[in-house]
Order: sequence, then C-alpha cells, then structure tokens
Amino acid sequence: MEWSIQEVARLAGTTSRTLRHYGSVGLLVPSSIGANGYRRYDEDALVRLQRILLLRDLGLGLTQIGEILARDVTEEDALRTHLSWLEQEQERTSRQIASVRRTIGSRGRGEPLMAEEMFDGFDHSRYTEEVRDRWGGAAAATGDAWWRAKSEEGRRRWQEDSRALSEAWIEAARAGVAPDSEAARRLAARHVAWLRTVPGTPLSDPDGDGRAYLIGLGEMYVADPRFTAVYATEPGDASGAAFVRDALRLHAESAL
Repeated sequence: MEWSIQEVARLAGTTSRTLRHYGSVGLLVPSSIGANGYRRYDEDALVRLQRILLLRDLGLGLTQIGEILARDVTEEDALRTHLSWLEQEQERTSRQIASVRRTIGSRGRGEPLMAEEMFDGFDHSRYTEEVRDRWGGAAAATGDAWWRAKSEEGRRRWQEDSRALSEAWIEAARAGVAPDSEAARRLAARHVAWLRTVPGTPLSDPDGDGRAYLIGLGEMYVADPRFTAVYATEPGDASGAAFVRDALRLHAESAL
C-alpha cells in the first residue's frame, strides 16, 4: 500500500513542502514517483518518517538525523531504543505531574507539605535501568545508594559542578579549542576527576578499565541525543559533543 504526499503530510501533521525537502537532502526518498511526478510513500517510508520526526522532536538537525539513520542498526532496534526512552520520559513526567498536583492541593487546603513527596520524578533514578543495562547491576545499585545517601545540599553542589563542567566544554567548543590542545586536556582531566567521584564506574574502581570506559562514554555523548543536547553549542548541533568525545579519547589514550 502507498500513500500520496498530501496524505502523508496530513497524517504526520507536517507539510508536503517539508516532505519534499526531506527527499532533497536524502532523508526520505519516495517509494515511487508516478509519470505525473506525484510522489508516493509505502510502509517502510512511513516508518522512516516516524523516526525522523521523533529525532526532530529531540531538537536534532537534519544532518545529525541522517547520520543516525545511516548507522548499522536495525530499524526495529532503533525504534525500541527510542520507545524505551519515551516511556521513561512519560513515567518521569507522570510522577512530576502527580507531585505538583499534590503540592497544589496541599497549599489550597492549607495542609502541611509532604517534603519527601514533593520531588518525586525530579531525581536521577530514571537512569537506573539504563545504567544497569550499560554497566551492570552492581554499578546501578552502587550509584543509586551513593546518590540517595547525599544530603540535599550535597546533591545541589554535585549538580552545580556538573552544570559548570558542561558549560566549560561548551565555551571551549564555541571558542574553537582543538581537542589536542592543552586547554582541552585540562578539561578532559577535570571530566575524569568528576567521573571518579561517582562510585560504581570503572574510573572509580582501581581495577576497572577506565580507558575503555572513557572512550565509550565519549562515543555515547555523540550517539545519544540527550547527551548531544547537553554539549550543544546551539540547538541541534552535534559539534560540541564531538569535541568532548575527541578530547576524552585523546586523554584516555595518553593519560589512562
């Protein structure tokens, strides 16, 4: 079965012009073009468009989307990964909504606030399953216990340190600092020192393969849209994450 460009545009909530642009840059090629020049799209094309729109919603640019679609990953695996992330975000957002509703209700009724419930959905626990999948259950359990043991002030300071480090990377990327420069090496060393503060990671374990971990982490910063956004010098730009990846790799190969 095939759909016309007008039908696809209506179904996807976009425009025929946008679909033609996706075709012109090689992102979405029509499955067939009639003698009259009308473009038609089959089921495979619709699935590809779904992936494109999902990635656009994450703020990625068309060049970066093309790179992601070109990777040697099956369509089903790619969609499952994105679905998992969407489900985690949905669950986190639902918890935040419930938390805010409880706060509004308590304030409206003049009741004391339940402080232990006010920040449900705002902590780092949404990453526990991902950490377990990537680095094992021990790392997830150790990291979770470490975070929960921190005081409110300790959590705030750690989050501020994280933001400051990200901002320093972004500033260096905007300034055109080279990955093999002294400034980049200092940033990479600072990044490693920050990672060593988190129990359960290979860098915090004297017997862990910190070199492979750091290189793999840099690759993840580029591959995962969430981390790409953290180091983006502007929305949808992946050059900042690529700069961090390259600097971390050089540091890992020379210092670890």
